[in-house]
Amino acid sequence: MPTEIERKFLVTNDAWRDGAEGERYRQGYLTPGPPAAVRVRIAGSKAFLNIKEATTRIHRQEFEYEIPLDHAHALLDRLCAGHVIEKTRYRVPYGGRIWEIDVFEGVNEGLVVAEVELDDENAAVDLPPWVGEEVSSDIRYFNSSLALHPYQKWKERR
Repeated sequence: MPTEIERKFLVTNDAWRDGAEGERYRQGYLTPGPPAAVRVRIAGSKAFLNIKEATTRIHRQEFEYEIPLDHAHALLDRLCAGHVIEKTRYRVPYGGRIWEIDVFEGVNEGLVVAEVELDDENAAVDLPPWVGEEVSSDIRYFNSSLALHPYQKWKERR
């Protein structure tokens, strides 16, 4: 079974930006879960349908399939729940791993999150100086939650 093991952190400063190149993402949720979140994503010029186990654990089953770009546009424009998420994803090497930094736009503007994928839940992670609090199990920071409860509308922001 395909799985994802991922830890997520809030980003505290812009030190990661030096030399980072980003790709625009647009994504929405046909169903935000549980038991599964079904996502449509356009990343650059490619599109994907993703089905991910909706759980707060850092280890989840995940399935992803490339779909035609025009299908993704139609799904995002007509069938997604809540808001379509707009962000730029940057890939930054640090500590022998590739960190993905999502800089959110639109209704989630102001939120910057770093994620790192692991091979093992207990793997040691060298934390970059630009990450702060870990939010891996905080459902508010899941993209599926941000589609329904955007960051800009949170009453209590960190």
